[in-house]
Amino acid sequence: MGTLGKAIYTVGFWIRETGQVIDRIGSRLQGSYYFQEQLSRHRTLMSILDKTPIVDKDAFIAPSASVIGDVQVGRGSSIWYGCVLRGDVNSISVGSGTNIQDNSLVHVAKSNLSGKLLPTIIGNNVTIGHSAVIHGCTVEDEAFVGMGATLLDGVVVEKHGMVAAGALVRQDTRIPSGEVWAGNPAKFLRKLTDEEIAFISQSATNYNNLAQVHAAENAKPFDEIEFEKALRKKFAHRDEEYDAMIGVVREIPPELILPDNVLPDKAQKASQK
Repeated sequence: MGTLGKAIYTVGFWIRETGQVIDRIGSRLQGSYYFQEQLSRHRTLMSILDKTPIVDKDAFIAPSASVIGDVQVGRGSSIWYGCVLRGDVNSISVGSGTNIQDNSLVHVAKSNLSGKLLPTIIGNNVTIGHSAVIHGCTVEDEAFVGMGATLLDGVVVEKHGMVAAGALVRQDTRIPSGEVWAGNPAKFLRKLTDEEIAFISQSATNYNNLAQVHAAENAKPFDEIEFEKALRKKFAHRDEEYDAMIGVVREIPPELILPDNVLPDKAQKASQK
């Protein structure tokens, strides 16, 4: 970036920052005289009751997720967009390599009627599908919870156990290893095949890899995101006939021009003109 480019960038930065400050001041004035307009106070990681989330540096927490209070998230795990993990009246533990998919809710209970403590414990390489509800229960290593399933207080899903999508598992139910439970209330459906058991581990690995892609994209600075948007917009249409029809001339950088032998159709069209 040359001197002029740096100057333009700096001016743009300060204009943007000044605009944000003015917006905050305006919101405060409106709150004082008319109505209270709250700015976004979303915090991905939030302490409560002197309890602070502990998240491994290699875990992915989506920006719109909420991880609150006494929550531990292990290495390589991923908490996806819109998820809420609320460890206020008890603790939540998420092992390594586990994925909790979009819009899922994980909460706890202080105790049941007999006084048994009910934290939520989720093991290693677990897959929890979109919009699941996990409450005061235990999901052991390499278990699978389907989309929209609900696990109530005291439930235990053993290693290699599977809860089908949309199932409601009643309090204190134990789902044995190698079984699929489905329905409302959930009941034994059938045994898992060897291929399905292998799929549970593979699913966790796939989500671990995908989380790294999302983490890299979310880590990009504002100027890099804007540059990529501008670049995509500039070269969004590469059809020469369409550009000629609307009178657009696109100056494609030499490094983006592919040789004719890479695109044979291009060479054929050129020879026909």
